[in-house]
Amino acid sequence: MTTVPDMEVGQIIAEKVVEDRLAACVTLSAPVHSLYWWEGKISQDQEYVLFIKTRKDLFEKLERRILQIHPYKVPEIIALPVHTGHKAYLDWIDNETQS
Repeated sequence: MTTVPDMEVGQIIAEKVVEDRLAACVTLSAPVHSLYWWEGKISQDQEYVLFIKTRKDLFEKLERRILQIHPYKVPEIIALPVHTGHKAYLDWIDNETQS
């Protein structure tokens, strides 16, 4: 998962990671409101969330690719564990990403 400042950046990142087969799918959210600490003060911005569907073993490659494109100095790039899921969907992710 990562956040971006606008839909254009989100679209660019989504296209690159799917084209590179680092993700099977990227879902871009509607705008969200983020409130956070940055450089000693509280900041607020509108952002978009990218939910990136991939495999655990591709995280480091995916992270490097996002960092090449992302405009933030310190982008949020986190992985959330999938404890279980629809087998056909998880198999699809495996089949559509790099081996």
